[in-house]
Amino acid sequence: MYVRPFPGPGGRWQISKGGGFAPLWSRDGRELLFQTLDQRVIAVSYSAKGDSFAAGKPRVWSETRLLNTGGFPAYDLAPDGKRLAAILARDQAGGEPTHLTFLLNFFDELRRRAPR
Repeated sequence: MYVRPFPGPGGRWQISKGGGFAPLWSRDGRELLFQTLDQRVIAVSYSAKGDSFAAGKPRVWSETRLLNTGGFPAYDLAPDGKRLAAILARDQAGGEPTHLTFLLNFFDELRRRAPR
C-alpha cells in the first residue's frame, strides 16, 4: 500500500509491504489506518512536511478480524478515534451472522410515537 499526493504530481511512499485496502485517516490526523488482506486493522503513524512524507512502523490496531467484504470498508472510526464500528468475521462474532439495524428518520418516528 502506498501514499501519494492528491491531486497532482509527487512522490509515492510505501506504507505496507503486505498490501491493504480501505485506508482511513485517524480523527486526530496523526495516523493512517487500513485493513490488511488477513482482515485486521493496522495503524501507521506518519509525518508530512511540504513535499515529503515519512511513515512510521505499522502496528496492529486490532487483532479482531473483520468480515471480508471484497475490498469495501468493513469498519469506521468512532468520532473519539478510540473505537471502531465494524462488521466482524463470522468466527470473531461467535459464529452468529452479523445483523445491522438502521434507524432512519428517528425524530419523525419519535414524534409519531410520542405526540405532544
